This record gives sequence, C-alpha cells and structure tokens, in this order.
Amino acid sequence: MPERGSRPTVAYALGDLSGRVDDRLRVWAAKEYARRMWDRDHVLWSPEPTPELTNRLGWLQLPYATDQVPAINAFAEDVRAGTDRVVLLGMGGSSMAPEVFADTFGTAPGHPSLTVLDSTHPEAVRAVSAGIDPVRTLFLVASKSGGTIETLSLFRHFWGMVSSVHDRPGDRFVALTDPGSGLEALAGERRFRRVFAAPPDVGGRYSALTPFGLVPAALIGMDIESLLAKAAVMADDCGPDRPVAANPGLRLGAVMGESALAGRDKLTYICSSAVTGFGAWIEQLVAESTGKNGTGIVPVAGEPLGDPESYGQDRLFVFMALEGDQPPEWEAVQAGLRRRGHPMVGVTLHHLDELGAEMFLSEMAVASAGSILGINPFDQPDVQVAKDLARRAMSPGGLEGSVAETSCDSPRLAGALRAWAGMIEPGDYVGIHAYLPMGGPATPVLESLVPLLRDRYRVAVTLGYGPRFLHSTGQLHKGGGNNGVFLQMVDSPDLDIEIPEADFSFGELLEGQAAGDYQALSGRDRRLLRVRLTGDPRSATETVAGLLAGY
Repeated sequence: MPERGSRPTVAYALGDLSGRVDDRLRVWAAKEYARRMWDRDHVLWSPEPTPELTNRLGWLQLPYATDQVPAINAFAEDVRAGTDRVVLLGMGGSSMAPEVFADTFGTAPGHPSLTVLDSTHPEAVRAVSAGIDPVRTLFLVASKSGGTIETLSLFRHFWGMVSSVHDRPGDRFVALTDPGSGLEALAGERRFRRVFAAPPDVGGRYSALTPFGLVPAALIGMDIESLLAKAAVMADDCGPDRPVAANPGLRLGAVMGESALAGRDKLTYICSSAVTGFGAWIEQLVAESTGKNGTGIVPVAGEPLGDPESYGQDRLFVFMALEGDQPPEWEAVQAGLRRRGHPMVGVTLHHLDELGAEMFLSEMAVASAGSILGINPFDQPDVQVAKDLARRAMSPGGLEGSVAETSCDSPRLAGALRAWAGMIEPGDYVGIHAYLPMGGPATPVLESLVPLLRDRYRVAVTLGYGPRFLHSTGQLHKGGGNNGVFLQMVDSPDLDIEIPEADFSFGELLEGQAAGDYQALSGRDRRLLRVRLTGDPRSATETVAGLLAGY
C-alpha cells in the first residue's frame, strides 16, 4: 500500500504539439493563471461575471472539505445492518461518479451493493424493480436542482413500491441535493431518513467529491477519507503558488485546449480494465464543459482499441491504467500511433484511491482548456431546449413539426442508412443514440457498431443510451461544432409502466425525450437519422448493423 500522499503519474508524448503547449504555459505563467483561478477570477473565461461562472468554482476546495467525512461514515455504518442494496436514482452529474466508484471499487465485505438507475426505459425500470427487496433497499434520490423529471419519476415509482410494504416508507429514502431545492422540501414532507446537502457553488459534473459521490461511496465501503486525501495532494500540486510549468492540471489543460485548436478535438480515453468505468465520468465532464458556442472537445470513451491506421488525424489519446494492469498490446499500438504523429498522454494510478486525485486533475484540466477555447466551462446553455421540447412532445398538443423516422421493417431502411452513412466526412464523429435499456439484449450489437463504423470511415464513434446521454454529451451534440453525424434508435416497449402521481408513463416520457432530442438536433441543422426498431430490439438492431456492414 503506497503512502496516503501518492498521486497518479502523468507522462506526455506530444510530438508537434509540444511547442504550442509550451507557448500556452508561458502565457499563463505571465498572467498568473493558477493564482487567478484559485481567486475565482472570471476574466479567465469571460469579461462578464456571469452567475454560472462566478458561483461554480467551489470544486477547487472540495479535497480539503474533510469535515463532512465523519457524518457520512457514521450514516453508512448506521444503515448497514438493515440494507442489502442501495439504488441511486439520478442523472448526469448526480449519477456518473457513483457509477464509476461502484465499477472501480466494487462492494466491500459486509456492505450493500450499489445500483445506479439513470434510465427511464420501462425495461430498465422493471429490471431493477424485480431485483430488489424494497424493505431492505435504500434509495438515494440525487438531484442538484431537485426538479429533474427523470429522477422524480423514478422516485415516485419506487416510493409506490416501498409504500405498499412499509409503514414508514421515508425510512428507505435519502436525498442528495442542494440546500433549498424542491427535493429538500419533498424529503421533509415525506420524512426521508436523511438529507445530505451539497455545496451550491459546485456544478453537477464537478460534484464527485461532494455528498453526491461520497455518500454512495461510503455506503459500499470505500475509504472516502483516503480518496479525499489523495485528491488534496493533487490539489496542492495544482495550487496557486505552484509554477505553471509544474502544475499538472494546467499542463493537461493546455494539452487538451491546444490539441483541439490544432484540429485534434477527439479526446480518446483508452482505459485498462481496472479503471474502465472512468470513461463515462470523463465523457460528461469534457462534453458538457466544452461543447458550446460552436466549438468543443469530443470525448471518446468506450471505443475499443484499434489498429493505429484506423484513426484519423483528429485524435488526442489518453492511456489510463492502474499500475500493473496495462494490457500487453498497448505497447505496440502506442508505438504505431507515435510513428503516425498522434499526441499521447499516459496516466498511471499506483492505487485505486488515487481516482479522487485523477478526478481533480481532470477538472482543473477541463476548466483551463475552456479558457483556451473561449467558452464558459461551467454552464450548459443548450441542454434546456431538449427538455422543453420533450415536455411539449408529451403535452396534448404535441410537438410542432415532424419527427421523421424510418421503420426497421420498411423497404426504405437500406436506402436511408446508405444516405446517412454517405454524410460522414473526415474529421466528423458518429454518435449512436440508443433509446434502449443499457445492458439489454441489443447492447452487444450496438457495441459492435462502434469499431465497425470507426474502421470503415476512420472517424471517432460514441455510443450513448437515452435519456442518460442527454445529461452527459447532449450539450456537445447541440452546442458544439457541427461535426457530429447521429443515428437515433428507438423502440416501442411491449409493457409500459405507469408513474404514480404523474399523468404520463415511463414509455411516454422516454418517447417524448427521444422526440425532443430529435427536434433539438434537427433545429441545429445536425445530420441525423431516426430508426424505429420494430419487433425484437436485438433482431432489429442486427438488421441495422448488417446493412451498415455492407456499405
């Protein structure tokens, strides 16, 4: 076991990008960039002190906020005896860090397991519902704003389940939210077992080291004190008095930002098996922070490692591994990428507890990269439009305008897919938007599409499940550059689930979200095709994959 002060090792092989990065660091040194960031100087990103900038830098102090640890640990110990499962109901920043912690650390002996439910697909809701004992399950209702429609819908469903078998259903619910939110009020009305308030000056995607991440981490038996201690070491390394050239967060941020300006805007994370869950977290942080004002960095996570020649000249690679967990094939692929001039970053964690340090490093890097791109990395100006359109789609009047789709059993499908594939150009990325249950029968087929399309068109390919990705990469799709080509796939679930205390079902909610997303993308002149998967979703997805494989 390394000392508690250990931190990840970061190495660079940047090739032609080195000069640009060094120039940027010299400019930042002259401007005292690190000190001004810690002083929360909004001018680093915008001449105007906009609210979602001046009040969103609280994440800088999170590694030092250890006063919350005893109460969180005491609560985790208190609920252990009567709890077999923890189910977190949340979306985006409220769910990504807990999912990474569960995937990376697993469950410590004697602690409940954690399931993150961030889908409104009826099959996903049904699968979780069938796998739990509501009397021995603790539900974490996580929402910064307190008004997230998916989270509240999931809460109402499981509140109904628990109420039918428990005299005091509130005992099985905990709220993770901002002070004064609607969820905090709801928790008081329903007598939740506990409310954990998160700092309001920390945005959702920067909240891994707040109660949004720490409470579920403690419940599965993680050492959150060690997690914060290692994050504090990294925060010290990135501190206001450190020389810019020796500041790991600013150096990585300069690499990300200058790489994007040089046309290498596809930030590709290749993670070893021990830390593979990190990809979903970094994907949201990068996409939602940088994808706006017609620019952005496209995070590519989960794409299988390919041959060096399968990549276009628009990539920046980050190889991230736990020490001793690097796959043997990495060495040959890295050598091939180097010969082809691809810049690379290597991140090595010496212990899994250094994940907190890596999260802080990434937050500092993405925030500073935002200043290079000339954007505010703490707002999400294009997310609301899809939410509004989804609500309109579920209203009696419905959406204005059409949502064009091609059915999987239509004779026009082959031509539509061919035309869609013909829109892919060098420098683009493909986004597969699957409004299907994550981990469902169609998942292996969808995953096979990623390398198939990458190798054929030499473009980056991402796979997202709706509505989950709307709270992760959705901002980039609508607000970033118009270099995405999107394939939306929707099904029609055989069995729907009504939502108590609501006038819509989960199926109607999901359908509305998919339709709203389609209109939001088409309204921004994005290139996209919507395919309705009829019959068995796996067979229908295989039909789509087979046609694309033949082009």
